[in-house]
Amino acid sequence: MLYFGGLFGLLVLALWVFSLVDIVTTAEDEVRHLPKLLWLLLVLLIPLAGSLVWLLAGRPRQISARSDGRFQRDRPDYPEYDHPGRFTAPDPEADERFLRECRRRAEEQRRKTRDDD
Repeated sequence: MLYFGGLFGLLVLALWVFSLVDIVTTAEDEVRHLPKLLWLLLVLLIPLAGSLVWLLAGRPRQISARSDGRFQRDRPDYPEYDHPGRFTAPDPEADERFLRECRRRAEEQRRKTRDDD
């Protein structure tokens, strides 16, 4: 059985490995306060303190739950989708023409495939 010092050492090692993997897998633009390489060096050179500081200050902010139960980030992954009214066609007639053309081309491709077989 491990004594307290060995258990503490294993916990520090687990924290250190977790922090290293977390730094490496985090995107560069999501890291806070320092560049990713400096965080990596800090955690490598000062394992316990560097890991704790990474978890408290460098790690990206977590996703938070909204009041309706869905989750949101501090910034959207795809800002172009964050426009009001994006689901409505600006010109319904042009939208209908486009859909008719898509259906026509799909039917033509199906017919061509059947004829080739």
